[in-house]
Amino acid sequence: GLDSVKDRVKEYSKYLEYIALRKDKGVEEEERVNLNCVFKGNPGTGKTTIARKLGKIYKQLGLLSKGHVHEVDRSDLVAEFIGQTAPKTKAAIKKAAGGILFIDEAYALARKDDDSKDFGKEAIEILLKELSDGEDIAIIAAGYPNEMDTFLESNPGLKSRFRMIYDFPDYTPQELLQIAQKHAEKKGIQFSEEAEELLYKKIVEAYRNRDKFFGNARLVVSLIEESKLNLGIRVMSVENPEELSIEELSLVQVEDIDKLA
Repeated sequence: GLDSVKDRVKEYSKYLEYIALRKDKGVEEEERVNLNCVFKGNPGTGKTTIARKLGKIYKQLGLLSKGHVHEVDRSDLVAEFIGQTAPKTKAAIKKAAGGILFIDEAYALARKDDDSKDFGKEAIEILLKELSDGEDIAIIAAGYPNEMDTFLESNPGLKSRFRMIYDFPDYTPQELLQIAQKHAEKKGIQFSEEAEELLYKKIVEAYRNRDKFFGNARLVVSLIEESKLNLGIRVMSVENPEELSIEELSLVQVEDIDKLA
């Protein structure tokens, strides 16, 4: 999955290589390379995974010295009392230095109601300064699509500094099944043909009924882990489970899928 996102990442990487090549040949660029971006998508659509890949790409291109990802949310940046938000936000920026500061659910910094007691705006002001002056750091703001639009509208400076916007679509049921199969392999389990068919039906049903809280990859990972739990409970309920083969201890059956919440 994520083909559209991967293609945009590849295209922008090519552009950054082009800028670097021009620089090598002595062409002066007026504006600084902008590494900051917004990731819009529902939970489990691979935003953190792509952030890690971007960190590696930026490091390979010599744009970041470390390329690591420091993940934060509102609670890591905003304090409850006057004078405490700035140190918290600056500490997060310091940890991300040389890499990417990944702000999950960034829209939570910009509350719609004009609450003078809310220090999210203070955190945004500090981040804006970093977005303008910061060297050797990239900032990625991530969250639900509609809420991230509200976030960008909340301060005139945000739109001009976050120019690259990546839209992360929900995975299709077929892609979710592939993720399920890969995770099952990691967990050392397999599905009988009937069990896999039933699992796919459950995935399709969840996909059709999805809302903005739909878990995407997180949902199927939890289904696989619950399937393994059900498998384990079932096989340990038989007489002499130690006599079962590795295949019997590893094969998820229809009854294990039936019990999924």
